[in-house]
Amino acid sequence: MNASAHKDNISVKTIAIIIATAGVLCFPQIANLKAGELGFTNSIFSVFMWFSCIYVLNMSLNNIDIHDVRGWKIAGILSFLFTVAMLFGSRLDANGNVNFKDWKLWISMPVLTCFFAVPIRRLWSFLESIEERKTGETHNLKIPRFSEVILKHENLVIYLFLIICWLPVLLAVYPGFFVYDAQNEYVQVAARTFSTHHPLVHVLMLGGIICAVHKFTGSYNLGIACYMIVQMFMVAGAFTYLINFLKKKKVSGMLRFFSVIYFALFPVIVMHVMCSTKDTIFTAAFLLLLICMLEMSISAEYFFNSKFQMALFIFSALMMSLFRKNAMYAFVVMVPVLLIYFKKYFRKMVIMIAVIFILFLLIDKTLILTLNADDSENQEMLTVPIQQLTRTYILNKDAFEKEDIALLHEILPEEALELYTPKSSDPVKYHFQNAAYETDKLKYAKLWVKIGLKKPFTYINAWLENTYGFWYPDTVIDVYTGNVKFTFVYQDSSYFEYEVEQPGVRESKIPWLDEVYRKMSLEIVKEKIPIVSMIFSPGFLFWCYAFAFGYAVYRKKYYILMPYLILLIIWLTLLMGPTYLVRYVLILWFALPLFSAIVLEGKKFE
Repeated sequence: MNASAHKDNISVKTIAIIIATAGVLCFPQIANLKAGELGFTNSIFSVFMWFSCIYVLNMSLNNIDIHDVRGWKIAGILSFLFTVAMLFGSRLDANGNVNFKDWKLWISMPVLTCFFAVPIRRLWSFLESIEERKTGETHNLKIPRFSEVILKHENLVIYLFLIICWLPVLLAVYPGFFVYDAQNEYVQVAARTFSTHHPLVHVLMLGGIICAVHKFTGSYNLGIACYMIVQMFMVAGAFTYLINFLKKKKVSGMLRFFSVIYFALFPVIVMHVMCSTKDTIFTAAFLLLLICMLEMSISAEYFFNSKFQMALFIFSALMMSLFRKNAMYAFVVMVPVLLIYFKKYFRKMVIMIAVIFILFLLIDKTLILTLNADDSENQEMLTVPIQQLTRTYILNKDAFEKEDIALLHEILPEEALELYTPKSSDPVKYHFQNAAYETDKLKYAKLWVKIGLKKPFTYINAWLENTYGFWYPDTVIDVYTGNVKFTFVYQDSSYFEYEVEQPGVRESKIPWLDEVYRKMSLEIVKEKIPIVSMIFSPGFLFWCYAFAFGYAVYRKKYYILMPYLILLIIWLTLLMGPTYLVRYVLILWFALPLFSAIVLEGKKFE
């Protein structure tokens, strides 16, 4: 080793020791420790962590180009955002607020940004080497000769395999998870009294199937089960299409095989396939749209010359917009991007977008008029301001003058304000006075601005605490703690609404399997298992996608950023929502095999 190399080696080790030491000293700031706890600081574990960090950082710095300014900038931005999420999230989880005057918060931010940037940069280099090594390889699984006949009908086999794997769970939780406002949607159809609070397409589909089956059989449970079976067929079709898409792109047989097993058995997937919420069909349609956008980006000529591909794009965008209102808002934001990026196919893109908007408006308005649906509600769009005003009223009532309180009570009565819960706006927003708000929207907007200027940090904390489960990996989803359901009271966990709302009744055919899903839904079981717990975490998966996005930018693969962009826009709309639940970000699980293939075998998508 020459003198220059030896000097560089010493410099790298010195940097590794400095960053490791500073990082470990700041680690308690993201460790979600309660005040006064010594679980990390006064523990030999911190010493082991210090040595491990020195080793990892030293190895990382020695295996990457430390002079790659562009790579460090991208990694630094991602690391900074992750650090902010961890610092804010740990405080929200432990104390229910972020103290912006805490000097430890601001000292830890640059230190931990440097700390996390190194392993991020090293992981990108590692993935780059894997991707280069896999170029041209397919790694198809060796199939016995007797299975060759099955391979000729691979899509059908995958489709039936998914259904067969899901059926025992349906029997276990029979008639299925009839939850998340399912009763309200059914009643709308049964009573012929409709509102736009829930997507009317889903209301008619869910309530229509149940009412039709009940009319002929006298069984509500059978009607609910029939809806679940219809949904199973739809979702299995979307998953099968994804696996077939990966096959066409020559993604390895091993990755496709594990993707099928994942879709068939992973609890988050299976629970929502058996769930009546509109989010399941919405997410299946969203998955198809992501595939279309990826195909559009990497094979534009093929896509715009394929009637099937363009029809699928229109169908998937329309379906997701009809099943969730925020999807249409996100799609509107995407329109300029699509028109600019695909300007070579401007005419065809304009036609597709126009068809989507026309069909959406035609179906949506026709249903509203035909069903005479009430569309006077505003609280879904105002959930964040409602939560901010309520939190300020509860914690800083002195910010309101006498006339301000009177004005607030016009839209949020005193008894509604007393129902405030930091992690969910549902209890308060249900009592929002739409009629009063409609009389003078500007007056109430001015009140919101006036109070916000007085208590900006309270507003920020109200919003952060209502959303941090979407971006903080260590969150335990307990937003409904204390809420009473038909057959239980939420305790430690609100991960999934394990319930059969009336008129359905739980009639499990496989009780032991039913109990497994009950525990995963309502008890802190999976959260106690290291590493495994993260696979169930919306916040952790969000950062996995953010990491993959950063990797695509680092590798200058701008052509595959379109699916990431629509995914990000949809995710941002959720930050304006009432709370954080798995069902809102179900796409993070549905699309995991697709984005895993993009990261691990990106060359095959070029």
